[in-house]
Amino acid sequence: MVSGLSRRAVLGGVGVAGAAGIAGLIYAAAPPFWRQFARELGRPIYPAPKSPDPSRWPDTGLHAAWIGHATVLLKVDGYIILTDPVLGNRIGIHLGGPLTLGLKRVVAPALPPERVPQPDLILLSHAHMDHFDIPTLRRLESRRTEVVTALATSDLLRPKRYRQVREIGWGERAQAGPVSIRAFRVNHWGARLRTDRHRGYNGYALEAGRWRILFAGDTADTDEFRRVRGPREYHLAIMPIGAYNPWIRYHCTPEQAWRMGNDAGSEHFIPIHHQTFQLSREPMHEPIERFQNAAGNHQSRILVRSIGEEIHLS
Repeated sequence: MVSGLSRRAVLGGVGVAGAAGIAGLIYAAAPPFWRQFARELGRPIYPAPKSPDPSRWPDTGLHAAWIGHATVLLKVDGYIILTDPVLGNRIGIHLGGPLTLGLKRVVAPALPPERVPQPDLILLSHAHMDHFDIPTLRRLESRRTEVVTALATSDLLRPKRYRQVREIGWGERAQAGPVSIRAFRVNHWGARLRTDRHRGYNGYALEAGRWRILFAGDTADTDEFRRVRGPREYHLAIMPIGAYNPWIRYHCTPEQAWRMGNDAGSEHFIPIHHQTFQLSREPMHEPIERFQNAAGNHQSRILVRSIGEEIHLS
């Protein structure tokens, strides 16, 4: 989070000429961020361990691939959904063109932007820069794509360039193509900057035909997942498992993520929000190792462990 900058400058872009002034303001507001930015300048971005091939996915069944961080590509009986898309090399303040002042990826997206199929639906959980990436969202603008997002976040988008943009709050529903979407409360916060605390933040329960999917977005520990449990299991829970050290008030541990997914009644899991950006202090592979330990004898329920893996349910 960056404070002390004008909303217009941060959200609208300031151009390369303003980069030095922006940098000085960021340093004054968050020296640790700036030191990390400097350290990452010379570090390479490593390739994703695997690369999925969605062009081979059939139009029946539930198919998914973890592209990185909270970005999951889903194909549900032929309908394409993309969650919290972030496909650039950095997350942070977009200064125009290719320049973004922020944290650098550790691992590249499992698909380059040009190989990501145009989604029918983009699902946005909240406005944090590692979930709501302006350059990626502008690249994905299309009159065939609908967007469902949290309350008070559509001003960050250019709605007329999509087929439709809808905001929903906790307990509200939206219909996008064959998918019924219900927003539910998670334990997080929605401000993109310190001054815009009015912004919403959601988890989502999806139903499309016989398929039920849970996308938690970002959350700390909460009992809310018990309230989204229904008469039928979720076939898939997409749960965040990283950035808990020292941010335990805002991000759940792997053990809590496992429990919350089970509280909701989920059959299978895709653990996300790890291995992609250095957002916290835990070692890179600690979250997935702890998540597997939490699963115990139920390892087969974890369908994805590394960026780029894809899954197929029929």
